[in-house]
Amino acid sequence: MISPSSIGEAIRQARKAMGLRQDELAAASGVGLRFLVELERGKATVQLGRTLLVLGAVGLDVQLVARHPSSTRKPT
Repeated sequence: MISPSSIGEAIRQARKAMGLRQDELAAASGVGLRFLVELERGKATVQLGRTLLVLGAVGLDVQLVARHPSSTRKPT
């Protein structure tokens, strides 16, 4: 299961693989340094829109997959 800490860790790993410091990624993403630090630490209350900006800057995509086929059916 995906968690805020696993997203933060993925971002940290991608940032380091790109050879970027946190301040450099924050600037490239258009977010503040404090936000990026909290995101990489797995803070659960970060803003989704800003998180998506950072993910895009490091080349990561979010994919939504239904857990169970029945979860995609409309209620009757």
